[in-house]
Amino acid sequence: MMKQLFSSTLLGMIFLLICTSISGQSSAPAQAPSGSSGPADIIAVLQKANEFTTFIGLLKSSQVDSLINTQLKKPGNGFTLFAPTDSAFSDLKTGTLNSFTDEQKVALTKFHIIPTFLTIAQFQTVSNPVHTSAGDDFPLNVIGNGTQVNMTTGLVNTTVDSTVYSDGQLAVYEIPQVLLSQGILSPQAPAPAPVPPKPKKASPKSQAPSLSTTSPSVDSSGATGLPQYAPTLVSIGVGVIAALSLFLN
Repeated sequence: MMKQLFSSTLLGMIFLLICTSISGQSSAPAQAPSGSSGPADIIAVLQKANEFTTFIGLLKSSQVDSLINTQLKKPGNGFTLFAPTDSAFSDLKTGTLNSFTDEQKVALTKFHIIPTFLTIAQFQTVSNPVHTSAGDDFPLNVIGNGTQVNMTTGLVNTTVDSTVYSDGQLAVYEIPQVLLSQGILSPQAPAPAPVPPKPKKASPKSQAPSLSTTSPSVDSSGATGLPQYAPTLVSIGVGVIAALSLFLN
């Protein structure tokens, strides 16, 4: 009797331990298979922080997010992003972002990206102006002291508030202001098309020679002078008259 009771109790305890072990395994988070983790997705990183909705919209509309994610899959220098918070965009003058053209929005987005991975400590040694993905026409000066990073665009002075993400290839830093530059607000107008040369003006015609050099001289009454053979005709006339007079006599 005692043996049967002891056996039943032992079997019950073993069954309870097995059930508890199975239950504990099912509640543990699933582990990703070794080697399956890939490069970070910039949108997923920002969405997890839950305060960069406007900046995410700019990255998507400009398709810069795809460019970053594609490059992160390749060996390279990585990227550093300065991500303005939603509050930073709210602090802009009303209508500023909506007034931008698509080209301005792309330039604004790329101006917040440095095409190399930088830690907070490495900002102490960067050369200014820092080269951003927007190009050299948009200067950004950054000064770090090892623990703090200050930056200026000529229009905006701000600092890095915190590190959102860093994995050796991608660094995302939160900033409380949107980085605006004069080149973004007033983009250079395209060079005008060359103007065709104007036809040369015709040179004024030379004045006609004065009448005094080509016309016969005119007396005060307006009659023209006699031709050079007039004396001969007069002589002949006088001779004819004289001959007629003799004939009539």
